[in-house]
Amino acid sequence: MTGVAGVALRDRRLPLWARRLSKPRPSVAVAAAVLALAVIAAVAPGLLTGGDPLAVAPADRLQAPSFAHPFGTDQLGRDVLTRVVHGTGASLTAALAAVGVAVAGGVVIGVTTGYVGGWTDRVGMRLVDVLLAVPALLLSMTVIAATGGGTLELGVAVGIAGVAGAARVVRARTQQLRSVPFVEAATVSGWRRPTVITRHVLPHLWPTTAAVASVEFGQAVLAVAALGFLGFGPPPPAPEWGAMVADGRAFLADSWWLTLAPAAVITAVVLAAYRLSRVIGETRA
Repeated sequence: MTGVAGVALRDRRLPLWARRLSKPRPSVAVAAAVLALAVIAAVAPGLLTGGDPLAVAPADRLQAPSFAHPFGTDQLGRDVLTRVVHGTGASLTAALAAVGVAVAGGVVIGVTTGYVGGWTDRVGMRLVDVLLAVPALLLSMTVIAATGGGTLELGVAVGIAGVAGAARVVRARTQQLRSVPFVEAATVSGWRRPTVITRHVLPHLWPTTAAVASVEFGQAVLAVAALGFLGFGPPPPAPEWGAMVADGRAFLADSWWLTLAPAAVITAVVLAAYRLSRVIGETRA
């Protein structure tokens, strides 16, 4: 089959999220481009900048943005663009680790409490309520204090703080799936709970899980930056977005680019993640 009919048939075979992403929407394209640049910066920073993020040049200290230094230089003469690019790896690694912990914990708790119900649901949700009662930033700081600093430890701390929210969303969707006819039929037929969950519940949870992961990613980037700002990120002189914003506070009046550059990158990545999360969330309808 060729022509318009063939294209339409191929489009119908694509998943709903892929069909939505393939529509010509400029905001989605910009968001995807921003995240693609962030991934490139995290995986291969040398493709975007050839400088050394730790190279000190006192003669070039606090230079305003220019052709030679698009984001200017800091108080030690280090190129801010180079440090922002190389800091992407630590920030995104911690954010992805946080997403993995939050989604994995949320799915386990949400599916178990939502499908089994009864006292399991009551106990599980009370534990979730306890986690929600503690401010996420305070909980993350407590976990980091107990496990020590580091990129992965930072991600795990942020992820633990996000488990409760993910669990509530997954639980609500699991309760809806539990009353779907094919799930009820499998249960009445005598299938064991683990089999019903793995064969019928989990495969239909992926749109919800994807939406939770995309939203959690944006929140994790902000949380990681906030903790880095407070000094809980990788130790200096390693570049990290939140720490760079904190370092620029003392020079904000005269050297605004020290704070604006990493803050703008954080904002762009978070907004891009939220924009794509809306597209993924639409597939749940």
